[in-house]
Amino acid sequence: MLRHFLQPTPFVSHLTGSLRAAAAAPSKSQFTPRGIRPRFASASLESSDMSLKHIPAKNLTVSTPTSWLESRFHFSFAEYYNPANTEFGVLRVLNDDLVKPRKGFGTHPHRDMEICTYVVDGKLTHKDSMGTAESLGRGSVQYMSAGTGVTHSEMNDDNELLRFLQIWIKPNARGLKPNYGSRVWRKEDRHNQLQHVVTDFKKLECAEDQHTGVIPIHQDVNMYVSEADQGVSQTFTLQKKRQAYLVCIEGNLSVNGTNMSARDAMEVRGKKDSEFQLELKADTSGAHFFMIEMALA
Repeated sequence: MLRHFLQPTPFVSHLTGSLRAAAAAPSKSQFTPRGIRPRFASASLESSDMSLKHIPAKNLTVSTPTSWLESRFHFSFAEYYNPANTEFGVLRVLNDDLVKPRKGFGTHPHRDMEICTYVVDGKLTHKDSMGTAESLGRGSVQYMSAGTGVTHSEMNDDNELLRFLQIWIKPNARGLKPNYGSRVWRKEDRHNQLQHVVTDFKKLECAEDQHTGVIPIHQDVNMYVSEADQGVSQTFTLQKKRQAYLVCIEGNLSVNGTNMSARDAMEVRGKKDSEFQLELKADTSGAHFFMIEMALA
């Protein structure tokens, strides 16, 4: 979830106010981007107001590997700043992070951001200023409403490589009370189906839902994850005036005929006046993918 671990950069200054996150890290962690790459669009335009935009993994900005960290930035982050690629709707940050064993991000601050982390492999150990301390494994989701301010650390205290997606969502209000929680799910919960893991607080049916089932955050956003076997096809109805961002975490995925490989992304902008059907089909190696759905920007 999580952090800036370099000295202040133009990007950090650019985000002063709604996004403050600065963290100190070991001197070994300094890195430079491999250049700002254009976000390649292999999209097929379905209609005048609906589009699919394929973003191959090779077009993501990748941090120069250090002794302990490698990150892929889907949007401007840390030392990578591209004014043409700062967000997708309320999705502000999506980083695909690899952290070596016994390494991680030391204590650092956040505020006014809804932060979710999806653990792909390994164990993620979290500690924060609210007194929370826990370790989460594959398929788990943790969330944090940074609100008025919170500090935390994210470490790989295990002996295996840690991989996770860190996702920042702009909240629907500033100055919220900080909050932290997590969910631990089984593979069966997402196997060959879209598992709903995050939704809007306002859409919860009852107060008890805040502590079980779908995770609530302070924004009109839904997140889904699936691990599908070879050839399994799933459908998702994108309602009018909605959009979605997909990441193929592992394997290969076809989205309405457009093929995605591991670490590829897809921007889907729906229709303004009608719903649209997404066809999500796992290829020969199966597909593990994550989808973030929100209002059309």
